[in-house]
Amino acid sequence: MTLPLDTVSEHETLPFTTDDLRSALGQFATGVTIVTARDDEGRLVGLTANSFNSVSLTPPLVLWSLARHSSTMAGFLSARHYAINVLAADQRPLAERFARRGIDRFEGAPWHAGLTGAPVIDGAVAVFECTHRSQYDEGDHIIFVGQVEHCRRRLGAAPLVFHGGRFFTDLPI
Repeated sequence: MTLPLDTVSEHETLPFTTDDLRSALGQFATGVTIVTARDDEGRLVGLTANSFNSVSLTPPLVLWSLARHSSTMAGFLSARHYAINVLAADQRPLAERFARRGIDRFEGAPWHAGLTGAPVIDGAVAVFECTHRSQYDEGDHIIFVGQVEHCRRRLGAAPLVFHGGRFFTDLPI
């Protein structure tokens, strides 16, 4: 059960469920990304993720996390490079496609090989091509830290935003 913040003293600890935690985390608006790579056999892997964050400017490091049970885990663990594609508001259908299971997520998706060889989604607001630097096993996820080798942005494009379990596409630029 989640109580309003003003009803809980700073020293109280109340029990909460994973649903409570998910709902509270959902109040943090995030951008939406598609993380893509080629596995060690050259197969394309990718998924929608909003667990992206900057780590450091010097050296240039970013992170994202992947659920341990993800069907793409083996592919990302074997990849030397990956791309984090920050989606534009008009790319909501791609976000939904790359979130689905049991399909070829790349079928019909506009992409090209980036400078590192990782798939880059055409039309993204920003792209970070990374070398796999390290990973950390935490809770039910693996945290991937990548060193940014190349980045670029698309001027004048509104971002796709996720908040409270919903996509938002009508933000001002």
